[in-house]
Amino acid sequence: MIDGFPVVIDVPVRFKDIDVGGHAHHSHALVYFEEARAEYWSRVTGRSGLEGVDYILAEVNVRYRARILWPQTLRVGARIRRLTRKTFEMEYEACSEAGDVLVSGSSVQVMFDYEAGHSMGMPEAYRAAIAELDPGSGVPVSSRSSEQTETGA
Repeated sequence: MIDGFPVVIDVPVRFKDIDVGGHAHHSHALVYFEEARAEYWSRVTGRSGLEGVDYILAEVNVRYRARILWPQTLRVGARIRRLTRKTFEMEYEACSEAGDVLVSGSSVQVMFDYEAGHSMGMPEAYRAAIAELDPGSGVPVSSRSSEQTETGA
């Protein structure tokens, strides 16, 4: 397990990920993060696939630390760093088999009602599931008021 990350998955580096420089193309870090985010969100909501996605990606940041090579299997961790009334910010690390951090990053997601076509508040059940899954996140438990949990958006 990657220390401090409650969700860690193995992601194989695929031959198709490699660019002319002999390492994974820079865009694939987003795919590795997305796979970890999908697993995290599935554990929070109990749903998977497209039906389990009730957010949109608003922002992403990536920091490249070392080359990702083929063939290897990455250990990719995901955790929540910040939660507001409508958004959640996640952090990621992708490590080599030896445990070296190769790429890290963060993303901001906005809760979104696809049928209505607009943002929505984070359901209380999701907050409770995040607090249970990711106790290091600092996500407040449901007994706190929404005024205490909202820090912006």
